[in-house]
Amino acid sequence: MDDINLHYRFRNWRRRIREIREVRAVRYRERLKRMLRDGDILRYHGNSDEVGCFVASRPLSKRNRYFEVTIVDTGVRGMIAVGLVPQLYKLDHQPGWLPNSVAFHADDGKLYNGNTVGQQFGPKCCRGDKIGCGISLDSEDGQITVFFTKNDSEVGSVDIAASPDALYPAVGMHSLGEEVLLDLNAEWGVEEDDGQMIVDSHEEDWARLHDVKVTDTLLEYVGKGKSIVDVGLAQARRPLNTRFHYYELEITDAGEKCYIALGLARRDYPEQRHPGWSRGSIAYHADDGKLFHGSGVGDPFGPRCFEGDIMGCGIMFPRDFNPNDADDKDDWDADMGPKPSEVQNDWIAYYGDEEEEEEEGEDVEGRKVTVFFTRNGKVVGRREVVLPAGGFYPTIGMMSTGEKVRVDLHPLSG
Repeated sequence: MDDINLHYRFRNWRRRIREIREVRAVRYRERLKRMLRDGDILRYHGNSDEVGCFVASRPLSKRNRYFEVTIVDTGVRGMIAVGLVPQLYKLDHQPGWLPNSVAFHADDGKLYNGNTVGQQFGPKCCRGDKIGCGISLDSEDGQITVFFTKNDSEVGSVDIAASPDALYPAVGMHSLGEEVLLDLNAEWGVEEDDGQMIVDSHEEDWARLHDVKVTDTLLEYVGKGKSIVDVGLAQARRPLNTRFHYYELEITDAGEKCYIALGLARRDYPEQRHPGWSRGSIAYHADDGKLFHGSGVGDPFGPRCFEGDIMGCGIMFPRDFNPNDADDKDDWDADMGPKPSEVQNDWIAYYGDEEEEEEEGEDVEGRKVTVFFTRNGKVVGRREVVLPAGGFYPTIGMMSTGEKVRVDLHPLSG
């Protein structure tokens, strides 16, 4: 009967995840026409008689409120526009030309605000210049202040009637040879109190960060990336539980080798070990599609993952699971490190100490739960594992230069 109930619940969760992913697949899909994108580079791919336009996959928000474009080549006429548009904006029009859009145009320095006739706004821009666009934090409901920058100096601002989730970063081009470098994760005003509060609020989501930089919901690997000890590790402050039992990451940059791992680990997991390599952990690895469960040798599990893919991990708790059975004394809210007396000896995994050997293998004693993994909304597979004392904490590993992921610790909430 328990197996039947588990199968029924698992099937419902697969349906729930699929529905959410289908909605996001429509909502979070970048659009472009007469343009080519190569990583962060956008190039005009038309005949100069037609406009090319790019619209990002996600809108600006009060947590991700700014983006930048660096002009690599002005081409024949330098008709490059940077601004904000609705999601379904017509891609054969420059940003700012149609209603509910606004943009700063590099060729004439004018601001176009829902009209094909621009108003003098700032200086013209040429090769090497960096144009930024963002929304102010003090914007009120129904009214948004959009500002523009050039080379890290504010050019000006304009108030428009819109909500933040309706404004998508956009870039327009209109002549041969035009090329820009796009940075959708750029920061503006992080030195200010409000900006610093945003960064800090997300740093507080993570209990441990080793060779990983946090910017809003983005995690970036900043380690050496030279050997297997150069692991970048991010571990969440709180374990998964019966209320928040699933999380996801989106690979925004695969880096050199896409050595990205998503999984769960005990609280005292060693920071120089990829998730899944040591006891008390399990992880799905993007580079080879293997599942690692307390061992440096993985098992074939699912497809490899690449830039743009969304990986997910969750726990199916038994119906009779009692959260109070977990080690309540081990709470990150206390802002204290793990207490040696509360760590089971057979779970201690230390890397690099000549006096101790790394202990691998699966735990055999304790309450069992079902851990499952997803890729782009589809369940890849599941594994029954022992839940460590204190719970399983969302843990992400990276190990090659340039790797970046965007994390959502509560995608099923709300």
